[in-house]
Amino acid sequence: MKRSGYADLPLHSGRVPPWLAQRMASLGGAISESIILQYGKDEFLARLADPFWFQAFGCVLGMDWHSSGITTSVLSALKRALRPRADELGLYVCGGRGRSSLNTPAELTAVGEKTGLDATALVQASRLSARVDNNAIADGFQLYLHGFVVTAEGKWVVVQQGMNDKTGMARRYHWHSAGLTSFVKSPHTGIAGPLQGEIVNLVDAHAGPAQQAILEILRQPPEKNLKDIGKLVMDHRHSVGEHCVDLKRLGAVLATAYERSLSDFASALLVEKLGPRTLQSLALVAEVVHGAPARFRDPARFSFAHGGKDGHPFPVPTKVYDRTVEVLQTALDKAKVGNPQRSEGLKRLHRFVLKVERELKPRANFDELLGHERRISHLHGGRSVFGRAPKRPALSQRTLFE
Repeated sequence: MKRSGYADLPLHSGRVPPWLAQRMASLGGAISESIILQYGKDEFLARLADPFWFQAFGCVLGMDWHSSGITTSVLSALKRALRPRADELGLYVCGGRGRSSLNTPAELTAVGEKTGLDATALVQASRLSARVDNNAIADGFQLYLHGFVVTAEGKWVVVQQGMNDKTGMARRYHWHSAGLTSFVKSPHTGIAGPLQGEIVNLVDAHAGPAQQAILEILRQPPEKNLKDIGKLVMDHRHSVGEHCVDLKRLGAVLATAYERSLSDFASALLVEKLGPRTLQSLALVAEVVHGAPARFRDPARFSFAHGGKDGHPFPVPTKVYDRTVEVLQTALDKAKVGNPQRSEGLKRLHRFVLKVERELKPRANFDELLGHERRISHLHGGRSVFGRAPKRPALSQRTLFE
């Protein structure tokens, strides 16, 4: 099986609290619509099919930066946000975790009735992708989540996840209909999960016509099957370490937000009067919307937009989060009525940060940044699953970037 990526995804227990789930749906929906509006549905599917972008997307929404729960929470947020406008957008999010995954065939059948798509073919794609990952790949993971995102034109992405009880780890699988010629011969756009050594593709009784193709894969040397793997290694520790992020790129974001001569200009690009903390979040959101694929190799960096529900790297700054959603949603609303100025502002902000990164080459002072975020957390409505951020004594302003 061709794999473009894998990652260690520790299994986390617990649920997303309601105060964060609602915000994740609002921001996730706004980011998704921004991508669809400016780049089209096919591009949005391509993003979902990229394991690195998917992880970065979950991080910018405030989910635990390295947790397997990103998969569940992102798909839930998208379904909650986009489902009411599915017919208008021409994009349908089906399936989910546990029992919700069992409803996928019925949901796809309903999509077929609305759009005229061949529901039988969609259901077959859903079932085959699940069977291949659950039965035809002997990697020790059993699926418990299955998400199927399909456009009104019939193009689709599958994102599904399995768990390994023995290791306490999860593996996320990505499928994309674009360029897919066989369900059993290099079908994946990427697999995210812990490296388990050689993965043996077994003959599956349910895979009838695919048996011969699977046998052909088994005859190939492991080096040939694994040579194109990209590594997304997620740290087992809850804390975000300096080694997890590209400090030059993060430094450019901080310089844009906190350096007065830069932040005034950056704020003007958005036709908004914004404080430095909101600029920091919006710059990272802008990268998720407009960034090139190569820029998502350090997804932990995007947790510096809205923190994480487990308090790492810092509690979720709810006031900043709400302001970010407000700015992004306003830009979307303006663009829909023929005034793209604010929507273009997010793209201009991203280009400006790239210019700062390229010409000034600032680096983030990682320890100072973490200390700063935690000191100001209570001022921005910081919250985690452990409660509200406590008030901390004020300290003198330190340099966040070098």
